Amino acid sequence: MKKTKLLSFAALLLLLIGILAACGNSEDQESNGNEGSDTEETAEESSNEGSENGEASGSITVSGSSAMQPLVAAAAEEFMAENPQADIQVNAGGSGTGLSEVAEGTVDIGNSDVFAEEKDGIPAEELVDHQVAVVGMTAAVNPEVGIEDISKEDLKKVFTGEITNWSELGGQDVEITLVNRPDSSGTRATFVKFGLDGETPAEGVTEDSSNTVKQIIADTEGAIGYLAFSYFTDDSVTPLSIDGVEATDENVQSGDFPIWAYQHSYTNGEPEGLTKTFLDYLLSEEVQNGLVPEQGYISSTNMQVERDVEGNQTEK
Repeated sequence: MKKTKLLSFAALLLLLIGILAACGNSEDQESNGNEGSDTEETAEESSNEGSENGEASGSITVSGSSAMQPLVAAAAEEFMAENPQADIQVNAGGSGTGLSEVAEGTVDIGNSDVFAEEKDGIPAEELVDHQVAVVGMTAAVNPEVGIEDISKEDLKKVFTGEITNWSELGGQDVEITLVNRPDSSGTRATFVKFGLDGETPAEGVTEDSSNTVKQIIADTEGAIGYLAFSYFTDDSVTPLSIDGVEATDENVQSGDFPIWAYQHSYTNGEPEGLTKTFLDYLLSEEVQNGLVPEQGYISSTNMQVERDVEGNQTEK
């Protein structure tokens, strides 16, 4: 009898231990389940915080059109001030360089004054066009030349070398010095196409940068070149009217002034990450209605005319 009671007590003790162990496992599982739920909720909350309050970060490189450089550089500076973890390097070099480098994948954005389809050797079908703004361009002369208006026919004669002295156009008795951009330049392509009706300029001084072109014109008696409106920030060079039409934003918007082009920012495929964020910023209302006109460019939304890749101009 005593032995039987001892066995019953042992069995009861084992049963009690089993019940306690089962309760412990249940509490652990419930605890672990709650902790997992808390972790998922925290991650979700963290993600939301990043999308609402996070700053853009990373590094990208932009190259190409020197006509676009002042605008894109100014936008990059403001963007980086708002996003200190972002680094955006903006280089010039010409539209051909920008298109080649973005196609090769050596830069993230390639800026161009011309459509990619207009440049030989560029796989335009692989690139995505983001039309950031419109730029007007005109001939620029040294202030001592003595003229402020020129007919398109005379402009072509000057750049093809048929007219070689400003006195032939009612200006000073000074020989004409031509200042050109290289063949890779979108500014050159736009000026030749819409200012010279496709005629090839005669040889002269050739410079890669619009900044350098402006400086040479300012320093050289009798010099003439061509610049985007955004470079006419002082009286060191004189912008020429063409056929009596002033080189103004309003005349470009209406289609009365002939020399203008879209400012393209190309990416190799659809943009992602910081590249997309920066392009969205360039196309934002803040930049289009603020920085774009402040920097001497024209918002594409204000244009009353448009052009296709062939250069045909039509009313919107």
